[in-house]
Amino acid sequence: MNRCLISEVEVKGFIERCMTAVGTKQHHARSLAEVLVEGDHRGHYSHGLNRMDMYVKDIQTGICAKDGEPVVEKESEATALVDGKNLLGPVVGNFCMNLAIKKANDVGIGWVVAHNSNHYGIAGYYAMQALKENMIGMSFTNTSPLVVPTRAKECTLGTNPISVAAPAKDGDSFVLDMATSAVAIGKVELHERRGDPIPEGWGCDPLGKITTDPKRVLTGGGLVPVGGSEATGGYKGYGLGMMVEVFCGILAGAQYSKYIRTWKVTDRVANLGQCFVAINPENFAPGFSDRMSDLLSIHRNLNPADLDTPVLAAGDPERMNMKKCEDMGGIPYHINVVKYMNECAKKIGVNPLLPCDKIVSG
Repeated sequence: MNRCLISEVEVKGFIERCMTAVGTKQHHARSLAEVLVEGDHRGHYSHGLNRMDMYVKDIQTGICAKDGEPVVEKESEATALVDGKNLLGPVVGNFCMNLAIKKANDVGIGWVVAHNSNHYGIAGYYAMQALKENMIGMSFTNTSPLVVPTRAKECTLGTNPISVAAPAKDGDSFVLDMATSAVAIGKVELHERRGDPIPEGWGCDPLGKITTDPKRVLTGGGLVPVGGSEATGGYKGYGLGMMVEVFCGILAGAQYSKYIRTWKVTDRVANLGQCFVAINPENFAPGFSDRMSDLLSIHRNLNPADLDTPVLAAGDPERMNMKKCEDMGGIPYHINVVKYMNECAKKIGVNPLLPCDKIVSG
């Protein structure tokens, strides 16, 4: 499989040019470019450059606002309710996470929720911002309904991700960033395009029965929660997905559950709910980062069941992907994604396009 090797700087510049070409403010375009490229850098290609055309379309159609800034509607020393003003998700996310960190610096914890937001990229991007201040960070968002609850037949919950980042010594960290569905919808779409069956426990058919046919999942069925079927603990993933909805849609007074617009149908504003938390360990027992490093070491040093696959902690696969990018001198993008995004850019008069002169296999 041929891939184009492109530097982070080039991809960020390209995304910024595309977004400003349709009227996005420069600093808003930069916020989006940074979160999308961080997604790719960490190996989450489904949430990076691959999604840029969706954001361009949202601004072009006016379904997502390009003017204004988020506004604090209500706050206490440790909490805030923010109106995202229907701006790009990363603009809202950065505003809220910065506010949560400021509050945690002042009083030990900051809990900020937003309504009127949009798709914000990888949840981990916001949780990890707290690591720079040696704090624990958490981030959650609701999404369009794509998940069928345990025992049900219709989609009423989003993939509703959870991210928790905790600092350890010497720049090390625990970074959990997971959907509460068994997989992302993009993985099912990929299997369908290839004509491959999906593993059992990813999705169900329109009757709510677990299926390995991606077409059945995408046409009237849905994803299943983490854990798969009821017999294998899917109800726990269902509970976690609903917990995210409590923190996001319900607490923030945003859209929630089946009231959120259908995925990829932009006939009305998204009004997503999002939640951002920062916790200062200094307000608790001393020695947090030492214990955190020990906890990570205990697990990384376990004897693996298979010698070829060492035991990892949350965030390690992403770190390995980032190191691979550093060693290669750029991010390896699938050549089709680069071509498609360059076509999108040409339509809006953007120049220069993404370079594709460095071809690597992999």
